[in-house]
Amino acid sequence: MVGATARAGSLCSVPPVPSAPRLADVLAALDALWPPERAEQWDAVGTVCGDPDAPVTRVLFAVDPVQDTADEALRLGADLIVTHHPLYLRGTTTVAASTFKGRVVHTLIKNGIALHVAHTNADSADPGVSDALAGALDLRVVRPLVPDPTDPAGRRGLGRICELDRPATLRDFAARVAHRLPATAQGIRVAGDPDALVRTVAVSGGSGDSLFDQVRAAGVDAFLTADLRHHPVSEATQHSPLGLVDAAHWATEWPWCEQAAAQLDEISDRHGWDLRVHVSKTVTDPWSAHHSSGAPN
Repeated sequence: MVGATARAGSLCSVPPVPSAPRLADVLAALDALWPPERAEQWDAVGTVCGDPDAPVTRVLFAVDPVQDTADEALRLGADLIVTHHPLYLRGTTTVAASTFKGRVVHTLIKNGIALHVAHTNADSADPGVSDALAGALDLRVVRPLVPDPTDPAGRRGLGRICELDRPATLRDFAARVAHRLPATAQGIRVAGDPDALVRTVAVSGGSGDSLFDQVRAAGVDAFLTADLRHHPVSEATQHSPLGLVDAAHWATEWPWCEQAAAQLDEISDRHGWDLRVHVSKTVTDPWSAHHSSGAPN
């Protein structure tokens, strides 16, 4: 009887066979990671298309919801794409396939592929887009650059203040960025003294030249972001010796895809879901070539 009881107990301990979750289950998990109510008011986050009751077996994370991403999901057999950038940020009156965004929608719906967006709600999350950027560069995150006042722990917010593992020149730090981030036509641009020593860095995935006041107030040695424009950079270099490192927008946000995929993988394992999570390697940065001009005299 003891042996029979032991055998029965061992049978009861057999883990359940993994099953595919419904889209609604996966979306609930994603909304818990990046609550839509934490997005900026102007933003367009959440689910663009998809049947809540459809099973999901493969998920593809990507930065941009463009046709190349939809085609990649189709080749992969993905049931869900999660992108950082919205498809319709400013709204629309048509999803006709004669428009490039409408063609994306038609491709997704015809092939039963859902699309979900986590944008500024992922920027300010803990961990968020800038945490992933810092992690790609082996930087130690100290605190948010612009803290979320609704977070009593003081961990959420835009951008991150970071420390290097050891001091480096601005030139060497920029080389680290070029080596660690995905390659793009733009490469890495630098403003400031290349030989200046960098110990602390502010990082902000995506466009960050609206954050110069907060970066200067933080007293860091350098600022890594994307989409820096002439006039803000010119003014910033006149204000202080702050070093500026400008990478491609897509490249600064792509590390979040790997971070987000790992988060969903962990949730899938915890729930016993039969789910495969993938990260797009397709470079959707819009710039396709770069030619260096002659060195200044």
